[in-house]
Amino acid sequence: MDDTDQREPRSGRGTVLRMDNVAIVVDDLAAAVAFFTELGLELEGEATVEGSAVDRLVGLEEVRSDIAMMRTPDGHGRIELTRYRTPSSREGDPRAPANTLGLHRVMFAVEDIEDVLDRLRPHGAELLGELVQYENSYRLCYLRGPAGILVALAEQVG
Repeated sequence: MDDTDQREPRSGRGTVLRMDNVAIVVDDLAAAVAFFTELGLELEGEATVEGSAVDRLVGLEEVRSDIAMMRTPDGHGRIELTRYRTPSSREGDPRAPANTLGLHRVMFAVEDIEDVLDRLRPHGAELLGELVQYENSYRLCYLRGPAGILVALAEQVG
């Protein structure tokens, strides 16, 4: 690594400190929580959010939504699962292909990828393609979960 990779933040300039979470809108919050729990994430908390501050934040009127915050076992990554009660969510394409514009997918490092797949299938997980070995480094797969969420799994090998 050279010196350019270790730059200090500029004084007086806003910088990113960390990524706190990725929010995913779902139609069935309980099913999404069950899916991500089976994957190995922990339910950190649940809440209902509403009010003028929420309306102004998201640019919608009369928002009432239920959220569940899921945390990775290492405590560094979080997924916020959101179900809008009002206004109702717009339909997306739950079968959209992997090359669709927008947030592409969420990837998780796992141990025993085949066991993880077997545990997720009863929660609606479907492989997009195949479980593949990439060179001598990873076994990888893309799968579709609740509400069409694309999830990638990576198991390091060798």
